[in-house]
Amino acid sequence: MRTKGFLADLARIFPADRMLTEHAQLIPYESDALTAFSAHPHAVVLPESQDEVIETVRLCHRDSVPFVARGSGTSLSGGSIPNEDGIVIALNRLNRILRLDSEQRLAVVEAGVPNLAVSEAAAPHGLYYAPDPSSQSVCTIGGNVAFNAGGAHCLKNGMTSNHVLGIKAVLPDGAVVDLGGNSLEGVGPDLVGLFVGSEGLFGIALEITLRLLPEPEAYRTVLAAYSSMKSAGETVAAVVASGLLPGAMEIMDNLTIRAVEQSLHAGYPTDAAALLIVELEGETNQVEAEFIELEKTIRRSAAFSVRSARDEAERALIWKGRKGAFAALGAISQAYIVQDGVVPRSQLGAALAEIDEISARYGLRVANVFHAGDGNLHPNVLYDSSQDGMLEHAEALAGEITKMCVRRGGVITGEHGVGMEKREYMRDMFSEAEMKMMRRLSYEVDSRGIANAGKMFPGERVSGV
Repeated sequence: MRTKGFLADLARIFPADRMLTEHAQLIPYESDALTAFSAHPHAVVLPESQDEVIETVRLCHRDSVPFVARGSGTSLSGGSIPNEDGIVIALNRLNRILRLDSEQRLAVVEAGVPNLAVSEAAAPHGLYYAPDPSSQSVCTIGGNVAFNAGGAHCLKNGMTSNHVLGIKAVLPDGAVVDLGGNSLEGVGPDLVGLFVGSEGLFGIALEITLRLLPEPEAYRTVLAAYSSMKSAGETVAAVVASGLLPGAMEIMDNLTIRAVEQSLHAGYPTDAAALLIVELEGETNQVEAEFIELEKTIRRSAAFSVRSARDEAERALIWKGRKGAFAALGAISQAYIVQDGVVPRSQLGAALAEIDEISARYGLRVANVFHAGDGNLHPNVLYDSSQDGMLEHAEALAGEITKMCVRRGGVITGEHGVGMEKREYMRDMFSEAEMKMMRRLSYEVDSRGIANAGKMFPGERVSGV
């Protein structure tokens, strides 16, 4: 710790039961959902008010102590790994929905509110919060803002950035700012858009004003099975070409299907090489008309089995399998790396074929599950962590997939963020001039480099990793 009195001053803000310094207490905060990276923080604090967060950040700035804000730790890119010279500010107790305005269709929430809790609170008013990451029952709005989270339904409804109207934040120097407001129509520079997806480098969101949408009157969910990934991908292109804009289009391969069935029993056909989930949503008349066209398109495809959810229970079971797919892979592999590259839809088939080639060359299995509608791939590289050097081998494979996405006109991440995992691939996507501009912007906001230090920029290091 850089200043001897730092912990003593921190203890004046937090009682002993909300300031963790013992080794056993700190272990749960060493890593996020990407457990390949870990570091031991000097301390973890559990604020229960915004003022405590602000005081803590100002203290960190005074003594140049690195800090990372953390929600539920569901980041899949190492984005909330702590620094051994710094502290973790855990925000789960800032979990109040401060305001829900059904007329203006907005909610003002604290950073620790779980994603799904917003929709549950809005449901009595016929409203919901659209972004739906697979971890939505536990991931927090603050984390969603940091990584610009998406989800299965982002094809139609957009990412977190499309649903955040305003942010109250504490900057790394302790200044408190209000960005945006209550309206979709902003004035001046889009500072909210700058903050969303900044992965904690610009400080900590304290309050977030969210846009709510009317709950769709009707859903139609179709599950189609294919004998090849190529056929499933071709059907996605055909659905888009038909003029339909589904709420979601998801694909998973046989390896993922079998893992899901082993763990979750979603009723997926285990003999399918690929499954395609297509969901329509909206007003009843519109959905029923679109469903007729969707059925025609899928029946003309190479699907060998097609079924539609007959009720909400069947729809929920289909989505249970998809949203639980990442966790289900634990039933067939003790360790895996979740990738998050994006390619244009026109490149899906070629990208998947190349992933198969890379997988065979490295001798490691890759389980594919992805948002087919917007080309957001989630190849899961399965490996045996008990074998020496196997993590590095798996990371090299994952790196080839990342570079392939850029080469095919895509990007290195769709919704999981850069974090620790993809820092070294930033130069594959951005020029040196662009990297210099980003570093300069980060420095202007955080001249001491204490906010989520060591993330996003290549060549930087988190102590202990």
